[in-house]
Amino acid sequence: MFNLRRGAALGASAALALTLAACGGSDADSAEKGTEENPVRIGVVGASDPQWPIFEDLAEEEGISVEIVDFTEYTQPNPALTDGDLDLNQFQHILYLAQYNEADGQDLTPIGATAVYPLALYSLKHDAVEDIPDGGEIAIPNDVTNQARALFVLEEAGLIKLADDAGVVPDPTDVVAEESKVTVTPVDANQTVVSLDSVDASIVNNDFIDDAGLNPEDALFADSAESEGARPYINVWVARAEDADNETYQQLVEIHKSPEVTEALQESAGGTASLADQGAEELQEILAEVQASIAE
Repeated sequence: MFNLRRGAALGASAALALTLAACGGSDADSAEKGTEENPVRIGVVGASDPQWPIFEDLAEEEGISVEIVDFTEYTQPNPALTDGDLDLNQFQHILYLAQYNEADGQDLTPIGATAVYPLALYSLKHDAVEDIPDGGEIAIPNDVTNQARALFVLEEAGLIKLADDAGVVPDPTDVVAEESKVTVTPVDANQTVVSLDSVDASIVNNDFIDDAGLNPEDALFADSAESEGARPYINVWVARAEDADNETYQQLVEIHKSPEVTEALQESAGGTASLADQGAEELQEILAEVQASIAE
């Protein structure tokens, strides 16, 4: 799953590249998908996550053979899907997919939702959002994607106001100072935790919660799968546009929602995942809105 919880590794393995090369262009590609001879190939980042073996077993029980193809670099699964080396991927949120489609002129399509991995506000000085004083300072991650999302979280929490034309990837210049309660200070994502000693609160990425000894239950505020600002960050199943209505692929999306898989997904997310249940049509509408905003 792509939830920006992990930093991108150095690259896909040579063995993986050889595997994909062997798969591409074979006669099996035109045969029925989901058979033992021609399994549905699903690209993920983190095949060792506990939900995938459970998902494979449940799919097998339904007569669908799947092959989980592990990548170590987030830039690889979308081109592999575009080129036909994969049938599906499940590692990214809608904003990342929109950026890929726009940059590469592609039309990869979301066909199912998985979860939103909340971005949360923590403080060592205050017990509630309401306790943060006027003029307080909030540290936020400075990478483009998490920075934009952090601003949406702060707006939803009532701490800042973003300009009406901020779009889906706002930055601190879009904060309307005279209508905001706090100021924001962008720092490296791994410094948001360190900054807790010197600021009123920090937006902390899930990557750093465990190492910092933070408990998600202690967050002052977090977005969720129902949050308007979190819509671009819904993690999704993705197919080529021509396969958007493939019944086998839709069945796999439903299998992934099973209680057994969901429990394992929550395990790998430290219990922080906010499950999303938007259907393919709604997800595709969100993607179109995000792409249109990026293209402006």
